[in-house]
Amino acid sequence: MDQAQHAFTMQVLDCARDLTLATIRPDGYPQATTVSFAHEDMVLFVGIGRGSQKAANIHANGKVSLTINLPYDDWRDIKGLSMSALAEILDDPADAELARASLERRFPQVSAWVGPDMAAEVVFLRIRPTMVSVIDYSKGFGHTDLVSA
Repeated sequence: MDQAQHAFTMQVLDCARDLTLATIRPDGYPQATTVSFAHEDMVLFVGIGRGSQKAANIHANGKVSLTINLPYDDWRDIKGLSMSALAEILDDPADAELARASLERRFPQVSAWVGPDMAAEVVFLRIRPTMVSVIDYSKGFGHTDLVSA
């Protein structure tokens, strides 16, 4: 990823609040869900329900895809990212705390629903991109640059 692509990627990650995460269900079909995220450079953090289908899917197969889009009014202004990535559930308390803190910096309300009582209900994901499609329709319809993360 060159410097301009990295800067574009960071702008999207800094400005967008949600991503659509696609996991693989046991029947082989993808399951796409919108979730809020935080990031440290290119590493993404997400909180999900411990007993959720997403958690079960990731336990079975950590390969995921995701999209992140900036708001737009005209399709010629579409800008965003599409990624293939590896997701892992953070079982180590120190890793989970890093994810929680990153999410809380971005979403202060996290402290209200991820307290000590919620540890049994919420798990954190670390998502590491492997390939990134940098999407910028201002450069032409469907313009993407596929780069390694």
